[in-house]
Amino acid sequence: MECNSLVYGYECIANDCVKFELNEENLKRALSLAVCYMLCSDTIGTLWPKPNGKVIYDSYLFHIDLSNILFNSSTSPAVYAHLWKVNEERFAERLQNKLPDKEIKNKGGYPIKILINIDNSEFKEVPKLTLNTDESYTLNVTKEDNFIIADVRAKNFFGIRHGLETLSQLIVYDDIKHELQILGNVSLSDKPAFRWRGLMLDTARHFYSIKSIKRTLDAMAMVKLNTFHWHIIDSQSFPMEIKARPELHKLGAYSQRKVYTHRDITEIVEYGRQRGIRIMPEFDAPAHVCEGWQNKISATACFKATPWSNYCPEPPCGQLDPTINDTYSVLQDIYQDMFNLFDPDVFHMGGDEVFFACWSDKQSIADWMTGLNWDLENLGFTQLWGNFQMKAMRTVDSVAKNKQVPIILWTSLLTDPAHINRYLNKRRYIIQIWTEQNDSQVLGILERGFRIIVSNSDALYFDCGGSSWLEADTNWCSPYNVWQKVYENRMENIAKGYVSQVLGAEAAVWSEQIDEQNLDQRLWPRASALAERLWSNPSDNWQKALARLRLHRENLVENGIAAEPIQPEWCLQNPKSCLISSQF
Repeated sequence: MECNSLVYGYECIANDCVKFELNEENLKRALSLAVCYMLCSDTIGTLWPKPNGKVIYDSYLFHIDLSNILFNSSTSPAVYAHLWKVNEERFAERLQNKLPDKEIKNKGGYPIKILINIDNSEFKEVPKLTLNTDESYTLNVTKEDNFIIADVRAKNFFGIRHGLETLSQLIVYDDIKHELQILGNVSLSDKPAFRWRGLMLDTARHFYSIKSIKRTLDAMAMVKLNTFHWHIIDSQSFPMEIKARPELHKLGAYSQRKVYTHRDITEIVEYGRQRGIRIMPEFDAPAHVCEGWQNKISATACFKATPWSNYCPEPPCGQLDPTINDTYSVLQDIYQDMFNLFDPDVFHMGGDEVFFACWSDKQSIADWMTGLNWDLENLGFTQLWGNFQMKAMRTVDSVAKNKQVPIILWTSLLTDPAHINRYLNKRRYIIQIWTEQNDSQVLGILERGFRIIVSNSDALYFDCGGSSWLEADTNWCSPYNVWQKVYENRMENIAKGYVSQVLGAEAAVWSEQIDEQNLDQRLWPRASALAERLWSNPSDNWQKALARLRLHRENLVENGIAAEPIQPEWCLQNPKSCLISSQF
């Protein structure tokens, strides 16, 4: 028999899928690789992230009929109808994606009835994810008469959506029997360990198409990430349409084809909602301001100043001038459009990498500070920064109609524990950590009662490990953050005794050397490792997760995500052969 005509099966021996050549004698006991991965584990091997609750199941699978899937959402609020339609279509598409170019037998398979039950039927508005949303769900799969019944229960749309995602992962294609099969008699309860589970994408250093952003949201939904932090604008480009200030995108975008219009943004916000994802905008200020501000240079300082290294971390330079009223009138128009389009439950105001040398170089700023008897050293410029943040927050409140939306800021000199309470209110501000996990500032911020979101650069900066784009060296945060390091980046190790103040974490994709051509490879499956850490926060180490992540990576690719491989394909088919002896 020629090598290319060999057919292999698997059997589960000591929690390992062992490969053997098929023949008539062993065919009945042979498992397909997908079935073996599902059953040959101390958990359901096809689930990512693993459930964070009780899981009971029988090691028995039922053949299902792909052409006969019935949804019943009659008990849910009518306002959810369009969301169910999208997710029913997405569920069917996920199953269909398991079958490209594969033979499929529907005849003889059981129909599936999927029952959607929302415990609280009082919702009258389109669902909106908030920091208080209960994303828990329960899922029960049973065989009743001639049907497979999948009962998904939750308190809202978001929990139901997560349950459907899990259900899709309980179905595999058996390439020996040429059938779609579902794990039978499953009962599980599930909920996230952390409420903020996100990715940050910088679309200013490189523009990303709507298609690539949607593809990222699709992958996020697969792993139950719930926050797309959109760093939409920066010094290098201003790609967002601001209705009252059209010159910003006309002068600041790379081209007029590389602008996110109001229609684009509305489409992305709704696309995210349908997948259980909030889209949160960031307008970084007072630093990181340049392109687009050509008609408002008076509202800036060190605009495109040279040599750039004296005034900013990377070219082109520019910071807002906090001393003139026009600065805040422009900010009001930007904030207004962001709140109208995104309706954020949390708003990111940036606030990192402010260079005092930039402000000190503008005489009118120095004169303004001198008039208030502020010194022209670090203390005085920190006061200037704090004054800007207070006025900018008031501007946010005016467009948010005084809803007191929580504000996120990056760690910076302003968040230094020595004076954070002077400038920021712990009940209003959330601090996003981008320093290394052992930075003493982290515990200092927590000790003062602030909530945090973790994006420590030594694990969650996904641009790290490449070459510098400004000199012949590796970039500033090298080495590369491998998926194992992402997986082991435990919140309790960072926050110590203050884990209750950790909302969650985000992986950050800064786009100096990333664009939509290599985005998938930079994100996936590393972002999946983060997703499991935040959803179930397992006590297990990465070695225990390796087999499931290998299969999950194949599922990402199956669904159109160009995720990078983590091992040779041979390891997928010979799972424990690719572990070193100390990992057994």
